[in-house]
Amino acid sequence: MGWFSASKPSAEEQARIDEAKQDPVHMYVRNIHKSYGDHHVLKGITFDVLRQKTNVVIGPSGSGKSVLMRQVIRLETPDEGEVVVNGVNYAALKGMDLERVRRNMGMVFQQSALFDSMTVFDNVAFPLREHTKMSRKEIRERVMDRLESLGIGHAWRKWPAELSGGMQRRVAVARAMVLETDILIYDEPTTGLDPLTVQTVDELIAETEEKFGVTSIVISHDMASVFRIADRITFLYFGEVAATGAPSVLAEQSEGPVAEYIDASGVSREFIVAHSKG
Repeated sequence: MGWFSASKPSAEEQARIDEAKQDPVHMYVRNIHKSYGDHHVLKGITFDVLRQKTNVVIGPSGSGKSVLMRQVIRLETPDEGEVVVNGVNYAALKGMDLERVRRNMGMVFQQSALFDSMTVFDNVAFPLREHTKMSRKEIRERVMDRLESLGIGHAWRKWPAELSGGMQRRVAVARAMVLETDILIYDEPTTGLDPLTVQTVDELIAETEEKFGVTSIVISHDMASVFRIADRITFLYFGEVAATGAPSVLAEQSEGPVAEYIDASGVSREFIVAHSKG
């Protein structure tokens, strides 16, 4: 079960947590396997997620990106392997221990997944009402702080349908962060958006990381976006890690599945060199 318990950590446990938080690697994904019946989807996935950086997972359809995301956030339990965050193996936790540490992760779903029947304020307040005992005043202060920090405080009374795609993503980020999460996971955040809104979302990911010091994990297939935002890229290929490293390292590959995928995307090597972060 590890050294987390449902109660408040002891002084010794808290010291170990604080020490783990000094590690530049925020998450260690080690030897993750996942099968559904006879279909072996993830085949020993291993990579590092850098703290307070943008970590992108890419790969062709069917490579296992979405399945991996479900293991990382523990919507499912891997058949084998570890997901270690701040010294705690999420894959081994259950019950209240799991629920407590999962609050360190926020999820920004594809298409934002806002509740159409709720206002912006109520969408963002939902996790606080469901998972905390905060007063109405405390909830209002926390929600408005998050909305204003992300530049959408003026929209708190609006309905999701009244917002642009970019503003909907900002509301989704505010909701994901309202429990003061350390890690934000974005599931295909630019899918279905026009190029200008894609750029806005890319800027939002960078802005959120800078303002709040969060660690970002982005599941994506948008190559132009990937090389604009990524500090580290992990390339999945039919359930295995084909490559992982800085964008410049992956861009230098001249053959193999990574090179083929980049070339097929239509994103030029010149664009990658000009726009990548490292």
